[in-house]
Amino acid sequence: MPDGSQPAYEIALAHFIVSDDVERSRRFYTEVLGGKTLRSGEPAYVALANSWIIINVGGGPTDDKPAVTLEAPHDPDVASSFLNIRVSDIHAVYAEWSARGAEFLTPPKQHETEIRGSGRATLPWAVLPGAVRVLPGSSRR
Repeated sequence: MPDGSQPAYEIALAHFIVSDDVERSRRFYTEVLGGKTLRSGEPAYVALANSWIIINVGGGPTDDKPAVTLEAPHDPDVASSFLNIRVSDIHAVYAEWSARGAEFLTPPKQHETEIRGSGRATLPWAVLPGAVRVLPGSSRR
């Protein structure tokens, strides 16, 4: 899947993100996190590690979700989901992504079973053994 090809298995998970600025969000996932754009526009598709990130604007109900409205996060300090990105060297990722413009909430912190850091960028995100969490928010980039 990282090369953008069809998955060789029957189930693949993709994280769908609602954004008020799809292009800016796509650039975050490609330029900061190193993903590959598979499709620009609305929706945008980014291959990142072994998954896809789908980014689109919000909107009202549709025929396949008749009672659901999608909207971008409004409060950067309230999250209902986030990406949990496992990395082999959280300190290296922290330095590299910070240099690319990622905004971490804290530097990597040692916890009982792992080192964690959480960040905020164009969209939700974070890093864990390291781990990184991408949390909803907005970038000043």
